[in-house]
Amino acid sequence: MYEATLAAVGGGSADTLRAQIKAWLAEDIGTGDITSWATIPAGSRSKAVIHVKEAGVLAGMPIAALVFDVVDSSLTFRPLAADGDAVQKGTVLAEVEGSTHSILTGERLALNLLQRLSGIATKTRAFVNAIEGLPTRLVDTRKTTPGHRLLEKYAVRVGGGHNHRFGLYDAVMIKDNHIKGSGGITGAVQAARQVIPHTMKIEVETESLEQVAEALACGSDIIMLDNMSNDLMREAVKQIKAHSPHVIVEASGNVNLTTIRTIAECGVDVISVGSLTYSFQSLDISLDLNGKKGGA
Repeated sequence: MYEATLAAVGGGSADTLRAQIKAWLAEDIGTGDITSWATIPAGSRSKAVIHVKEAGVLAGMPIAALVFDVVDSSLTFRPLAADGDAVQKGTVLAEVEGSTHSILTGERLALNLLQRLSGIATKTRAFVNAIEGLPTRLVDTRKTTPGHRLLEKYAVRVGGGHNHRFGLYDAVMIKDNHIKGSGGITGAVQAARQVIPHTMKIEVETESLEQVAEALACGSDIIMLDNMSNDLMREAVKQIKAHSPHVIVEASGNVNLTTIRTIAECGVDVISVGSLTYSFQSLDISLDLNGKKGGA
């Protein structure tokens, strides 16, 4: 039932996620769950409930289901809520039934992923709500946890945000160090145009109106306004749209829930927020066994 979602998260194949989950489980299990072996009879079967202990936005249910499937394909995972749902404290998210050992073996990884992804989705939803009614798009950045980028960017989408580039390979983004290394914005843009396909866009990071003018003059597709004051940003947007209405304007830096709406009101098309994926509060989610279902 989750194959379509898993394929989207995994960049085209659920096998990618399955392989990652196997590696993450191996890190946790090692030579085996010694506590469960020592305390619970081998044939024990249980039903467990996964529930949330605070309000938030749910993300990661297909991932949690896949964790339990990788641990033991005979486990039954019944979702009672879906990714994107706004859930309240006490909401039962899913039931898992089968081998008690298997449930406990998958518990921590499934919860870790659910908690983190739901935390990202919850924070993203708050930012999206803060600019409700405005045409500005909220996007993430590459400031993600190594090995978890696809999952974390998926959680941003679940929360109502959008994704910036996924890596260094899918767009040209000329930042301050590229400008310094290449000798200037114009030279960097011209050099990039010579080697990239015609379908790829070029974004340039700017910090002043002088840099904005240069980025416009050399034909940048996207201009980032980095750490600009609102007054400077409004003027930059005015100049960009007067010169080239098709150029996308992105704002970045000093963005939080207090400032994002005023930044959006400056007329920018996109606001990128790195903290969506590097500084968030995981949602508090637990799994409780709900009674033994037989066994030796």
